Amino acid sequence: MTTSPDSSVRPTSPAVEPRSAESRSVEFRTVDLRGRRLSLAELREAVPRARHQTVADAEQKVTDIISAVRQRGFAALADFAKAFDGVDQAHPRVPAEALQSALDGLDPAVRSALEESISRARRFADGQRPADVDVSLGDGAVVSQKWVPVARVGLYVPGGLAVYPSSVIMNVVPALAAGVESIALASPPQKDFGGLPHPTILAAAALLGIDEVYAIGGAQAIAAFAYGVPGAEGEPALEPVDVVTGPGNIFVATAKRLVKGVVGIDSEAGTTEIAILADSTARAAFVAADLISQAEHDPKAASVLITDSLQLAAEVREELEQQGASTKHSQRVREALSGPQSGVVLVDDLEQGIAACDAYAAEHLEIMTADAAKVASRIRNAGAIFVGDYSPVSLGDYCAGSNHVLPTSGTAAFSSGLNVTTFLRAIQVINYTESALEQVSGHIVSLSGAEDLPAHGDAVTARFRNGR
Repeated sequence: MTTSPDSSVRPTSPAVEPRSAESRSVEFRTVDLRGRRLSLAELREAVPRARHQTVADAEQKVTDIISAVRQRGFAALADFAKAFDGVDQAHPRVPAEALQSALDGLDPAVRSALEESISRARRFADGQRPADVDVSLGDGAVVSQKWVPVARVGLYVPGGLAVYPSSVIMNVVPALAAGVESIALASPPQKDFGGLPHPTILAAAALLGIDEVYAIGGAQAIAAFAYGVPGAEGEPALEPVDVVTGPGNIFVATAKRLVKGVVGIDSEAGTTEIAILADSTARAAFVAADLISQAEHDPKAASVLITDSLQLAAEVREELEQQGASTKHSQRVREALSGPQSGVVLVDDLEQGIAACDAYAAEHLEIMTADAAKVASRIRNAGAIFVGDYSPVSLGDYCAGSNHVLPTSGTAAFSSGLNVTTFLRAIQVINYTESALEQVSGHIVSLSGAEDLPAHGDAVTARFRNGR
């Protein structure tokens, strides 16, 4: 579940007169692939995609923000809080009493739901940690790999059109499971809450034992995490981190790309997306409900149905009209479903449908077909796969135990969702005895000569010269 744009650092655009939900219907477009034999490149071009704002549009603004944070520290952060969030800020650190107050004031039903989500996420994350490995390559020749957590991470939870305590869980739980000892969290300041992040965000952090929380939004939060902010006049510093994770808008994604190499990042996530592979056995009402559930995130959210059933496609369109009209965020949903990033993809059969899914490489992919588990096992490219009628994406967003910070925009073809290994490093340990080294010394000398690096070989033979 990547999220809607943050309130901070929005691109400027001309005012648009909103239309009422009743004034237009869902324009869920059709991409007809039937009877066409397409290459992978052609399939990638054919499937619906958002017309994203280009990185170049955001890069200069983000570069300026990063430079300001590095040069002016907390003063720059205060300026950005005023400019982007309408908040007067003395220091962005959230007081401990505000965290406790947010937890004390949390709705009991929401607290219970968060605790259940945390419990399930912890069980799955604990099972993800890879084992250390020792491999014996001969008498006295051992090569090992051990997994070591990074020392400190910065976790970003966006603001925008909704509130995301679930993203606190999805970021924090795998970091804790990895053994990270220092965790800082940032979320945009909210004018309605006295310049602090939303209280439900603070409560979720408190539930997880995170007491280092900052009211910082957008690209400036990423810059502060990457480079740190020195303290001044008795104020606490914000120490730099080793890894930054968490979703956000194009400015957050651009900032993460620009600081990559200074710190590790999880991914450059974009707006949320769902694809559903369905055949004639699927229930149109379920399919439509799931498409709508992701469309309500943002007007640019992508909802795609891939099917070989014309009847199902027609029934889903009807359901989108009916359910879309009655949902709370109907105008946002209609805009998302009517955008170029959404629509129905018609295919000849299941084989072409699977190929279209792999070309699309969805953040969330639902399988609603006969023998859904078997079909799911054939999918190569997806952030997360939801199998059958009773595994909707909403389950993964909150209580499945899986992580909802997932690759978007086709990047699931080569990257993974947030998990424990995001916060771990694999360190190789080489331990050879004298006799074990001597066994391969000739090979080392031969290879060093072949690469014209004779000193490499000399470093070995020096250990076996007479009189050593």
